[in-house]
Amino acid sequence: MQMTIKQIKEEIKKLSGNNAELYDKLNPTAKPSAGVRQPDLRELAKRIAKEDYRFFLEHNPMDTYEMEMLQAFVIGYAKDDIHTILNYLREFIPKVHDWAVNDALCSTFKIAKKFPKETFDLLMEFKDSKQEFEVRVVAVMLMSQFITDEYIDKALAIWDSLYAEEYYAKMGIAWAIATAMAKYPEKTCAYMVSKKNHLDDWTYQKALQKMRESFRVDNALVDKIKAESPRYQA
Repeated sequence: MQMTIKQIKEEIKKLSGNNAELYDKLNPTAKPSAGVRQPDLRELAKRIAKEDYRFFLEHNPMDTYEMEMLQAFVIGYAKDDIHTILNYLREFIPKVHDWAVNDALCSTFKIAKKFPKETFDLLMEFKDSKQEFEVRVVAVMLMSQFITDEYIDKALAIWDSLYAEEYYAKMGIAWAIATAMAKYPEKTCAYMVSKKNHLDDWTYQKALQKMRESFRVDNALVDKIKAESPRYQA
């Protein structure tokens, strides 16, 4: 039986907890939260995706954090023609305005693994954006779905070229490059020490910090970058 928007909101109310104030504090650009745990939202989204998911995506008022998060999850969980799903993704990306929805969208969009070219081409529509979260979607989607043999060189080049003037865009790029370091250390080291590296100093340093904090990255490689990078030469 198809759930109505009203029924979905009632379900969210039932799932609400006492973490709303904490969520709002941790995510200052998000809409007000009811404090629903993300695993509970994922389960609800899976149910919606098995129904008439198009009805939900096209009628969702996205007036709370939870409703926006459901939009992100349902786009990722929906089973349909790839071009139909990508159209919903294309419409949603400009509406993303907080890091949690942003990152949930990217991590859940696993259909990109089956249709990398189509998904990559869509991301390229946003690669020259100057909007903070459009930039972060590109950066984090590449990190989540495209750190592969086929795409690592392209991903490094795109991260390097993204417009990084605002905090969440910078953080997304730094996080992505640090993650690439764990799987492709040689390529990522070469990029980090290259004179063609165009990262601003803040993003560059944050990428190094995140590499050091990662248990998957050998700190000796970070030391190697600092020893060989033109940024650290006297």
